Amino acid sequence: MNHTSPYSQTPRNILVCQQRQIGDVLLTTPLLELLKRRWPQARVTLFTEAKCIPLLEGNPHVDAFLALDKSRLHGLPAQLAWCRRAAARGFDLVVDCQQLPRCRMLTLFCALSGTETRLSFPSAWTKLGLYNLAAAQKTDLYAAATKASLLAPLGIAWQGEKPRIYLADEERKEASALLGSLGVSGNMRLITVDPTHRRASKRWPAERWARVLDLLAEDDASLRFLLLRGPGEDEDVQSLKAMCAHADRILIPAPAPVLRLSAACMARAALHLGHCSAPRHMAVALDVPSIVVPGASGPEWNYPSPEHVEFRPELSCSPCGRADCADPQCLLRVMPEEVAARARNMLDSLSTPS
Repeated sequence: MNHTSPYSQTPRNILVCQQRQIGDVLLTTPLLELLKRRWPQARVTLFTEAKCIPLLEGNPHVDAFLALDKSRLHGLPAQLAWCRRAAARGFDLVVDCQQLPRCRMLTLFCALSGTETRLSFPSAWTKLGLYNLAAAQKTDLYAAATKASLLAPLGIAWQGEKPRIYLADEERKEASALLGSLGVSGNMRLITVDPTHRRASKRWPAERWARVLDLLAEDDASLRFLLLRGPGEDEDVQSLKAMCAHADRILIPAPAPVLRLSAACMARAALHLGHCSAPRHMAVALDVPSIVVPGASGPEWNYPSPEHVEFRPELSCSPCGRADCADPQCLLRVMPEEVAARARNMLDSLSTPS
């Protein structure tokens, strides 16, 4: 079936495909919210990698997950069998946000199982009939808005919805206990810091982050800095701490908190500092103001609000999106003093936590 008229059906079983990465999956939560708001009785299932699921646990707009664990699906026959079982759940609407090979494979099995409407952005696969409803994504928008623009053929429009993380009271208590064990008391203000990035073109030098933290620590003795890290980044954050003159204010929990515990700690923060990676989207989702040095990343990753600031020098080559650069002026022209000054202004505009 090739849809040429406005979508007028009432789906009961919706599959959304957003296979990866953690930040991108979090940016899909406005789309999920819009679908659930439009059809509250529909069952919404999200297909994604298992590592991405924790941040969406407890989300009221997701009824179920199709968790992909690539380490357990060895070879094409196992993947085909998995897709066949998944498609047998009887979806009547598929919304594919990525069109990655596994997303397409799952969509194909859904089509073979009778899924009537398969929505995605225009591509060769649309012309071949794998997707029979298409929406041209508006790529000049905030990334979550671009994802949500995919729903235009369904009569659904983005209205400024933020990504969201839903934390349970017990998780907040666990975060308070962890921070307490690190010496954070109620009269202290917490700043989360994401100082690492796997791509050099998006990683501000550690020495500059150390300078920012020192400048802030010198001005305000109540500040504590929680360094966030992913797998294999322990040495990076320890090295950064060693550069800081006020190392006693730098917090590095051991072992590294799991993703949801990190989010619960961030929810306690007055400000987030970092790069263009998942923690910046977590900050938006938790209503924590942020300052980001994005490097080669484009402006579409920044939520459009004065509470979320980017330091992006005006350069003819920026943003380039490259993984490496011999002369990353988009990073090197950002000075620690200007980042620290902006952080001070943002902190001054916030009320002191009780």
